This record gives sequence, structure tokens and C-alpha cells, in this order.
Amino acid sequence: MNPQDPLAALQPLREPGLIGWWPPAPGWWLLLVLLIVTAALLGWLAWRRHRARAYRRQALAQLELLRQDFQQHQDATSYLAAGNAPLKSVALRAYPPEQVASRTGREWEEFLNASMGNKGGEFPAEFASAFYRRTCPELDLEQFYQCSAHWIRHHEVTS
Repeated sequence: MNPQDPLAALQPLREPGLIGWWPPAPGWWLLLVLLIVTAALLGWLAWRRHRARAYRRQALAQLELLRQDFQQHQDATSYLAAGNAPLKSVALRAYPPEQVASRTGREWEEFLNASMGNKGGEFPAEFASAFYRRTCPELDLEQFYQCSAHWIRHHEVTS
């Protein structure tokens, strides 16, 4: 130590402690609350959408069972008649009953094709009247199944 240097007698400077991460600043609390509210809202909306689309999942399962039954028994007339039932029930659930309930034959086909949505193909011509005949006309039943499944998944409700 140099007696001439008065700074040499001073104690060394103490460094401040590190700033801790807890407790967070009020802005972080606000952000956390906003994230929780947003996540809860999105979860609730997803749950509502899932429940609102339950009729589609049920109709697709019914259609698949009908397809498996057709592959075992090869009865095209009953397959078309039974395959029309999920289409009609979905339409009655998604559209006003007065718009759907009375449609049959060509008018029913036109309604299905018009409400098909984006690029789903078209139902085979005369499928809606085929199950009223004694013998089933030659229809592409795989096309009927694909169009039915596509319509159930993607029909557009405009009302």
C-alpha cells in the first residue's frame, strides 16, 4: 500500500447480485393470462366443432358397414336403398327439413350434386330411383360409395 494513494485504503466495490427470474414482471403475468384464456377458448371451439360434426362421423361409419355388407351379399338394390338412408339423415340434420325431406329421384340427385362442395365428382345418374326398381341398373357402386362419403364429409350448408 502506498500511503500517498488514498484510494488504496478503500474496500473493494461489491457487485450487485444477479437479477432473478422470479417474480415475473406484470406484463408477463398479463401475457400468461391471455395465453390461458386463448387456449381455453380455442379448446372450447374445437370441442364444439367436434360435437357438431358427430353426425358426419356416425353416417360415415354406417356407410362403411353398408359397404361391407354389400361386399358379402352383393345385393346392389338393397345397398343403394340402405346407402341413401345416411345421405338423407345427414341432409335432414344439416339443412332445413322442408328443403330436403320431400326430395326424391332426380331432384334428390341434383340436390346432392349441388351441395357436394369442391370437386367431389357426381353421384351416378339415376342412383336415387334405382332402388325403386325390381332390377338394379348397371351403376358404378364404388363411385356411389366414394361420392356418398365425400358428400357426408364436405357438404356445404348455405342456409
